[in-house]
Amino acid sequence: MSDSTPSATDTIRWEDADGTHQLAWRAEASTPAPRRVSAADDRLSADAAYRLLSQGEALLWQGDYHNARQLLQALGRRTTRGPAKRGKPVAADASDPAARFHRERMARAQRARLLGGLLLPCEPGYMVPLRRAPDVRAACEAAFGPSPDTPFALPLRELLGAIGAYEWWKKGVEVPALGARIHPHYGVFAPVRDEYVDLLARAPLPSPAPRLAFDLGTGTGVLAALLARRGVERIVATDLSPRALACARENLERLGCAARVALHAADLYPPGRADLVVCNPPWLPGRAGSALDAAVYDPDSRMLRGFLDGLAEHLNAHGEGWLILSDLAEHLGLRSREQLLGWIADAGLKVVDRQEIRPCHPRAQDADDPLHAARAAERTALWRLAPGR
Repeated sequence: MSDSTPSATDTIRWEDADGTHQLAWRAEASTPAPRRVSAADDRLSADAAYRLLSQGEALLWQGDYHNARQLLQALGRRTTRGPAKRGKPVAADASDPAARFHRERMARAQRARLLGGLLLPCEPGYMVPLRRAPDVRAACEAAFGPSPDTPFALPLRELLGAIGAYEWWKKGVEVPALGARIHPHYGVFAPVRDEYVDLLARAPLPSPAPRLAFDLGTGTGVLAALLARRGVERIVATDLSPRALACARENLERLGCAARVALHAADLYPPGRADLVVCNPPWLPGRAGSALDAAVYDPDSRMLRGFLDGLAEHLNAHGEGWLILSDLAEHLGLRSREQLLGWIADAGLKVVDRQEIRPCHPRAQDADDPLHAARAAERTALWRLAPGR
């Protein structure tokens, strides 16, 4: 399920009554090893753990596994308490959605750093040497690849993420437009938002019917599979992530589409021209903090602009480019509609048609979400683009 293994390039060290100890450090996204670590067990209260983690101290758990999970949940509740409950003033950003967005994102990053400080030891073979620890070998091998030959430490949150991803991979995600399930791999964004798939399913294909299509940033391969189901003779699906390419390959084989879809490791475009080019780039400009974040955040709108700037030279005569994009960035004040239209015009493109759909994910209806106003106004659109002004 995974062909990407985090490297053990650092160590953590801690002291106890028996002396000084160390373990290799393994984490995704090249997260550096914590420099201050202490041992912790079932005697540590959640409040004490929160204080230590807030001060930059990581905790290597040596107690009961299920108690570690309960502690992580208790820490999570403490990190999500509102500023007013902690006696801090709320930022005066009620009329500034961009400031509110950046504040919320910073809070999420701080929460992730704090919760990532609760660590577990792991033996070769992904054996967790704690009381009541489950067998996590299959989930870890699927997420991280083969086990190292020496003991190591990793964040409990990361282990739980691998376990959750493994269960999700086994169950799959139902995609009504496909009439089938897509099985996402660890670190590959799952097609849990139906609107962008539904837009692709109902948009009229260019005339004459496309014989070759490009799917840029294929991820799980869901859009490539849908294009094949719609009758496109041949699709070239690209992605830079080895995990995504492995995930797409598995899904396309399971769906019986592999013979019609060629997978290509590329940053956006493969060589040549196509009758149809489809791109569903990350919808928010910003730096990605993880592999999953990369499906949401696009630094300086690099992928969006790269798709637009390269489209005309990769289209056959009478071909179209389909940009599937949420307008959430517009409602958050991170990008304007005028800016997007300007990029389209600067790339020598014209808008042939635009179809949009309301979001159906739960957060759009969550009035307690700090970004509720923007999420409630959000629309996802399919822009049909062609060369010419």
